[in-house]
Amino acid sequence: REVLSASRSVEAPIRIAYFGPEATFTHMAAREKFGSSATLISLPSIADVFQEVSQQRADYGVVPIENSTEGVVTHTLDMLVEAEVRICAEIFLEIHLNVLSRSGRFEEIRRIVSHAQALAQCRRWLASHCPRLKVEEAASTAQAAQTALQDGTAAAIASGMAKDYYGLEVVAANVEDHANNTTRFLVIGDHEPRPSGDDKTSIVF
Repeated sequence: REVLSASRSVEAPIRIAYFGPEATFTHMAAREKFGSSATLISLPSIADVFQEVSQQRADYGVVPIENSTEGVVTHTLDMLVEAEVRICAEIFLEIHLNVLSRSGRFEEIRRIVSHAQALAQCRRWLASHCPRLKVEEAASTAQAAQTALQDGTAAAIASGMAKDYYGLEVVAANVEDHANNTTRFLVIGDHEPRPSGDDKTSIVF
């Protein structure tokens, strides 16, 4: 992956738009597919990713389509109907969630913050271990990590990448309710991919 990514960047920088701030799972999926030499463009909404690709300001976009625990991402389905783009590839990413805080000490935590999908994916763990703590929704797991960095009494549920990116400590690791928790992401582009012999066709109506 990294050799191909570096080779493409020498020929011409490849621009990849993705939904969410840095250190989100969509960011991780984009890096997993295209490598670290690609130019990754963070965008605040799924609609913005589709817009960048359809206007050819980005070569490809990466958006979430479904999670094995929480089901489909309806906004992505809606945009597939509305936008003139094609599905070019898919990415399966195992989702491991961590409770992160500034100190790493559970006794200092007064509230838990994360994206609604992440909170839903570990609701049993939260009910068992944090029944009295306040639980709050954030726009993304990365925004939750930023909140935890700014407030020593807050903990974020986020990725291991967010831990490194924001300099947080792990309070509890792998708190997702299902060990096989997986999210499928789509790579969208403005052209039909060539047949590979191992293809999948998606029909949206």
